[in-house]
Amino acid sequence: MIECMKRISIPQFLFPAAILLGLSGLGLAQTTVKQAPARPTTSIDGKDLYHEYCAVCHGADGKGAGPAAAAMKKPPSDLTRISRGNNGHFPDERMMRILTGEESVTAHGSKDMPTWGAVFNNMTTSVDMVQMRLHALVSYLEKLQAK
Repeated sequence: MIECMKRISIPQFLFPAAILLGLSGLGLAQTTVKQAPARPTTSIDGKDLYHEYCAVCHGADGKGAGPAAAAMKKPPSDLTRISRGNNGHFPDERMMRILTGEESVTAHGSKDMPTWGAVFNNMTTSVDMVQMRLHALVSYLEKLQAK
């Protein structure tokens, strides 16, 4: 009998289009996340940024069921419930601090989630571009909130 293995390794700079390898056809149940530096993007649209950098863990709908979710020690947060957990108010300033790494999130345990401020800073020398991307991403997260 072959024993199931689950390897979890998600660094600070997770490649957003991570590929989960399921070797079930060979009788092996192994879940791995392929790692690489984040690809630079020219978009400053929040939805585009979310799908490029966040959906791999949090899912296209933001509910935490992205393709890399199974390889994580703790499941990714359901991003559609942020307002619900804050008395119906979306904490945009707190979300900005989380994305920049100024505030940590207990649920992320060992910092599995990259701090996108640092990732975006590595993509450009324009501080304005970094800020525009972060604000666009926070704005899109606010639009994802369940009604």
